[in-house]
Amino acid sequence: MRVLVVEDDALIGNGLLRGLRHSGFAVDWVRDGEAASTALRSTQYGLILLDLGLPGEDGSSVLARLRQRNDPTPVIIVTARDAIGDRVAGLDAGADDYLVKPFALEELLARIRVVFRRQTGSPQTVFQSGTLRLDPAQHRVWLRAEEVPLTAREFAILEELIRRPKGIVKREQLEECLYGWNEEVESNTVQVHIHHLRQKLGTDVIVTVRGIGYRIGAPG
Repeated sequence: MRVLVVEDDALIGNGLLRGLRHSGFAVDWVRDGEAASTALRSTQYGLILLDLGLPGEDGSSVLARLRQRNDPTPVIIVTARDAIGDRVAGLDAGADDYLVKPFALEELLARIRVVFRRQTGSPQTVFQSGTLRLDPAQHRVWLRAEEVPLTAREFAILEELIRRPKGIVKREQLEECLYGWNEEVESNTVQVHIHHLRQKLGTDVIVTVRGIGYRIGAPG
């Protein structure tokens, strides 16, 4: 999943960048409202982490414009403003959650899981293809009822494929779910991770569609 972090504080921004990437997210980081608006016009995100106290255009304006054009992208406000009035205003403006700084990365990850469970309308969404099951909320994978440990990037690729059971995913799309703007993309990184996934889950878990990309298989 690709996440946009909108945060002007360098220490917090770098911390979120490292922590979220380590947890398997592709992350883009901008430091002001104008840059956030530019990013949102050019890139599709699965989640936005939005500070309110930004230089120039503040986070409230970014959120208001996002919701005015009926963009449903989940937004979690991350801010030092802890007054009840600020929290109520942020949630009423269309934020999906409101987290006050300072906070632990583990709490942020838990709130992200809650936001996506809420979006699905069910307590928990588990994707399945054949005997393969993937739980995005817990970052866990099972094959024939046996849990299989994956790295963060292996999980990200498998999740992207299993979410599109009838579609073909291009290599470039898989790279986008692995890397943010400032990360160097190695030419064969997708192939390497898919090779490792096949070693762990079987050769039939991912099907290569030559010249186009990949699709999820249905292991028996």
